[in-house]
Amino acid sequence: MLDLLAVAKEFIGPPDYMFCMDSGAFDYNQLWCTSSLRGVNIIELKVEFGNSGYHSGEVGGIIPETFRVIRTLLDRIDSSETGKVIEDF
Repeated sequence: MLDLLAVAKEFIGPPDYMFCMDSGAFDYNQLWCTSSLRGVNIIELKVEFGNSGYHSGEVGGIIPETFRVIRTLLDRIDSSETGKVIEDF
């Protein structure tokens, strides 16, 4: 980033301060500005049922579909129909 400031010195002048926010960037080839941060949560979620593949005729539908379980859990945070986040957030 300091190299970029040296290249842009004539345009922006010498900076008095430099703030580095840990908001991420798409690459390190250019300067990225973040105007606001809303917060980011990265969650790794793994839902498993059974320890091998099951044919629907073998288990009679008692094994829940994992995507439906995940969607039910996510609906506790925000609505899949409206996108509205729960008031606790």
